[in-house]
Amino acid sequence: MIIQCENITHYYGKRLIYRDLNFEVRKGKILGLLGKNGTGKTTIINILNGYLQPQSGVCRVFGEEMDKLSPATKGRIGLLLEGHIQHSYFNVRQIERYYSRFFPNWKKEAYYRLIEKLRVTPTQKISTMSCGQRSQVALGLLFAQDPDLLILDDFSMGLDPGYRRLFVEYLKEFAASGEKTIFLTSHIIQDMELLIDDCMILDYGKILLHESTNYILKNFRRFTFSTTTDKPFAENKILWNTGKAGMHWETYSFADADKVKDALLSDGREIIDFWEEKLSLEDAFIGLTGKY
Repeated sequence: MIIQCENITHYYGKRLIYRDLNFEVRKGKILGLLGKNGTGKTTIINILNGYLQPQSGVCRVFGEEMDKLSPATKGRIGLLLEGHIQHSYFNVRQIERYYSRFFPNWKKEAYYRLIEKLRVTPTQKISTMSCGQRSQVALGLLFAQDPDLLILDDFSMGLDPGYRRLFVEYLKEFAASGEKTIFLTSHIIQDMELLIDDCMILDYGKILLHESTNYILKNFRRFTFSTTTDKPFAENKILWNTGKAGMHWETYSFADADKVKDALLSDGREIIDFWEEKLSLEDAFIGLTGKY
């Protein structure tokens, strides 16, 4: 395993972020970490990199504990945090030379290949670039590092659709280039659907779901129906977030239509105009976590 987190518990003051959080990321996988604001996505990235000590539990990266990562192991990790890039007073050429001194296997051609697409000159300062251009410079620096593990926090923040798609295409190419592993977050779930192998959804204090993206898209459905009363439905272990949506009711489930309808009927009311829909990953995320 490239990443192993065991029994991570963490608080900010009295507010619980996680209790006994456990997950693994296998070599060669692209894992997307999804969650609403405040569920701890950036926190787990900071814990993984040894920047934050949890109240209890341990994370290991390449078999080393998070607070004891050796320089050699750190050299195998490419990290992109929110904000994309430091040292914005450098120009395009200077920042490449600066970063190259820290990584013995530096591949500057990977950096300049991406820079060519940005329509900037080698002497342009990072501070004069758009958010999208700065993010591409940051990605180019990561590719030049040629890490075995990429950790990207909100990688699509501030990017327009063209830059986001370019980002996704380069990440796909990078992942396919030699069993690279990618652990990433983003609020643009459409991008994640194009990219990730596995999906882990954080709820407040716990992991709500950790499954392959294909499994979620193939099996999770929205069921829309009408009924004879506005009385709330009782909780049911196969139904997710059953509630009124405009003139109709909605529920979500991994179960087939017959089992879902039986579960609804068991509440003792008539079900009318019942139908199911396939979902995008974004719709599935809303169905699993609720709209609010």
